[in-house]
Amino acid sequence: MKGAFQMSSNEWPEEGELLICTVRSVKENGAYLNLEGYEGRTGFVFIGEVASGWVKNIGTHLREGQRVVAKAIQVKRDKERIELSIKSVSEERRRDTLQSWKNRKRARQIMRVVAERVGWDENKTNAVCDEMRDIFGTLYGALEECALSETALSESGFTGDWMTVVTELAVENIVPPYVEIRGEFDLQVWGPEGVAVIKEALLAAEACAEGLEEVTLTCHYDGAPHYRVDIRAPDYQAAESVWEAAQKAASQCMASVEGSISAERL
Repeated sequence: MKGAFQMSSNEWPEEGELLICTVRSVKENGAYLNLEGYEGRTGFVFIGEVASGWVKNIGTHLREGQRVVAKAIQVKRDKERIELSIKSVSEERRRDTLQSWKNRKRARQIMRVVAERVGWDENKTNAVCDEMRDIFGTLYGALEECALSETALSESGFTGDWMTVVTELAVENIVPPYVEIRGEFDLQVWGPEGVAVIKEALLAAEACAEGLEEVTLTCHYDGAPHYRVDIRAPDYQAAESVWEAAQKAASQCMASVEGSISAERL
């Protein structure tokens, strides 16, 4: 796995790989592009691969210093030549590739700050980053999980005071795609209708999230009389609002029988 902060100058992109590039120079028949993440590597995009249709003046499409996404269509290591195509990258893939690159860049910046605060050298920093990638898929994905849950690292087997620093920086700098909160119901019914009423109360709680965009609420049995309530929403305000509604809905169901309900935010 590649290190967090350095990329070997001997590495080459794979054919078909989407690359973040910076236009180094523009010629009449094409342009030379520097490849981000491949130190010292330059690729060439012929004018016919710049845009769909006939390109009369390449300067109307590319300028020096411009950042673009290109596909490696030929990689000839023996000749140290990389041919690129810009037109073969769809707009959707261009956006996704740029966003992934920005995420990687932000994640590396955050881990640099972590290293400075806890006194890690480069080898230690790279080792921890590689471990985080192995477990979470990407370094940014690991930081997203830290922004969502302060126990994300410890639950994944990591130990050490440095985890607090990572989590604090993740919360400050990463906007997660959703948030999660958890609550608990203690439900008891004294009578033959107990199981049916408790089920009805939990279904009423789950129904509070129906029709809300990107909001889910699920109830889980944790051993009588405890029922865990997991809520996922785009932001904390939406999550807490659903939690309040769920408490009211469950309480209304329980009010019709002899029993008790208590709710706790975990």
